[in-house]
Amino acid sequence: MKKALVIIALSISVVACNKPTEVKEVKTAYVDTSVLMKEYTEAKDLEAKYKAQAEEKGKQLQAEINRFKQDAANFQSQAQANGQEWAQKRGAELQKREQQLGYAQQQLAQQLQQESGAEMDSLVSGVKKFIKDYGKKNGYSYIYGTGDAATVLYAEEKYDITKEIIKELNDKYKAGDKAEGKDADKPADSTTTKK
Repeated sequence: MKKALVIIALSISVVACNKPTEVKEVKTAYVDTSVLMKEYTEAKDLEAKYKAQAEEKGKQLQAEINRFKQDAANFQSQAQANGQEWAQKRGAELQKREQQLGYAQQQLAQQLQQESGAEMDSLVSGVKKFIKDYGKKNGYSYIYGTGDAATVLYAEEKYDITKEIIKELNDKYKAGDKAEGKDADKPADSTTTKK
């Protein structure tokens, strides 16, 4: 009985060894994320939008800063003529204005950073989802990211699919613009229009 079991076990192992094993090809590629974000039209539009907002909102603040600088220059020339008491009082007022202007600059920078950060996070999430779907659709096992947040230390250039991803993302973004263009009769909100 033991001989029969040994023979059966040997027969199974011989048969198992003779089976060709299937090796699935692992398809990999990488995307240079810094190039992607520089060349992706939606990212460029988002950057331009917040640059324009910063300039627009900064104009009024810059006018206040220019008035302050003029007042500070006048203070220097008038300080000796008006006496020490006047100079101390006026100097304290100027110092308080300077602090308020600095605070206003910080507030503006933080507000713009928060607004742009939220939109940029949404954009990055959308790009990640797109790359995931692209990978599934094109049979990739892995798509790595390189660039600012390097997760790949080396890859052959033949595996770089950055240009294909940029092209498809830009095509998708442009198609979205055309779909939005159907509502051209409606007045556009200047803060949300795309170039």
